[in-house]
Amino acid sequence: MKLPRRRFLKSAALAAASPALARIAWGQAYPARPVHVLVGFPGGSSQDIVARIIGEWLSQRLGQPFVIDNRPGAGGNIAVETVVNAPADGYTLLMTGPNNAVNATLYDNLKFNFLRDIEPVAAIMSVPLVMEVNLSVPARSAPEFIAYAKANPGKINMASAGNGTAVHVSGELFKMMTGVDMVHVPYRGTPLAMTDLFGGRVQVIFDNMPGSIGYIRAGKLRALAVTTTTRSQLLPDLPPLSDYVPGYEASAWYGVGAPRNTPVAIVERLNREINAALADPAVQARLVDLGGTMLPGSPADLGKLMAAETEKWGKVVKFAGIKPE
Repeated sequence: MKLPRRRFLKSAALAAASPALARIAWGQAYPARPVHVLVGFPGGSSQDIVARIIGEWLSQRLGQPFVIDNRPGAGGNIAVETVVNAPADGYTLLMTGPNNAVNATLYDNLKFNFLRDIEPVAAIMSVPLVMEVNLSVPARSAPEFIAYAKANPGKINMASAGNGTAVHVSGELFKMMTGVDMVHVPYRGTPLAMTDLFGGRVQVIFDNMPGSIGYIRAGKLRALAVTTTTRSQLLPDLPPLSDYVPGYEASAWYGVGAPRNTPVAIVERLNREINAALADPAVQARLVDLGGTMLPGSPADLGKLMAAETEKWGKVVKFAGIKPE
């Protein structure tokens, strides 16, 4: 029995539209239960603070708790592996950052491929690092420091929060691009590094702005430059390091990822909501207070950032011969 042409065309159109309608409905129904956001660092870390600001906003907006789940260890790899092995249903998410991009080259035997196995959802913000020195260092600008370091090869100690951290690789990028010879001194976290920087046992660090701005404003450290290509709103008098080292750029960045093959509708829903959070003046104020620059955009935009950072820091890791602790 043949269907009338009009009825046939209508049925065909409905059939073609049904996957798209189902996808929209699926996205609108999400989330139906609590969502866990894994952070690869302890509570109080920069990633943790950013995750809690966004998680609180999403919880209120979407009516389900976004639970921040700290899984520190192996430079954040434990959190990534947990997310990679979780169901791809949108209920287990990952806070991503420069540590993930560095680890892709730093570790030889990872059980996952960061770029392949983590679905980019949304970028949140980027934060400058600050090149800062002990007050006894005679240099008062980046060019003066470079000249001082070249006149004292191997005599300047550069602190970091540990091998392969953003604080470490930012300093190694500086060494690579300027040709200065400094001794890297890794610590287990920034607070220990700062204690020795105050005491003069190390002379320089490239630290995340949120952890250092209080010391800079109090005059306990001398800031020489920010590591981004533009000035920071929080320290507007500091020039970008790229003014003196053309092409230099380093920043801590934060985003949200999900297991590979998470439904497109859920990824798109989360992306819209996170972008809406970044447009909220209250959220903006809290993130700007951390030194952040908002990074609204599509999942593809975050994917491009992840790929570019992985390639960039891979070169630095190889150049400097960095090994995991």
